[in-house]
Amino acid sequence: MTPELTYLAYATVLLLVHMMVQAAASDLVKGIPWALGSRDENIDPGVLGGRLERALTNYAYNFPAFVALALTLKVTDLSTETTALGAAIWFWARVAFLPLYAIGVPLLRSVAWVVSIAGLAMMILPLLQA
Repeated sequence: MTPELTYLAYATVLLLVHMMVQAAASDLVKGIPWALGSRDENIDPGVLGGRLERALTNYAYNFPAFVALALTLKVTDLSTETTALGAAIWFWARVAFLPLYAIGVPLLRSVAWVVSIAGLAMMILPLLQA
């Protein structure tokens, strides 16, 4: 298995972590009856819950690009040390992004996001040059 696919497995676990943390924070604020119900009421998730919702949304926007790149690198056999490093950079920057967003560290959160995009760029370059 390529390093990119290994990080894809880790990234999927990170997606589940995002979902569970966000759901737990939401349920604590909104209540179990809301969580088990139809969720028709628009209840404010609170500061932490709102941040975790936005962090999950941000991850959901970035995750498909990572999936596509990891799989394309495998299928095209264009995986290199640079693309593997890009996958690692993307993953660890995304790991850092979640707590930084949750605790409200704006500058470092943005740096983590930019670093993750740089990781994606490292993965896509060989595909653009092929």
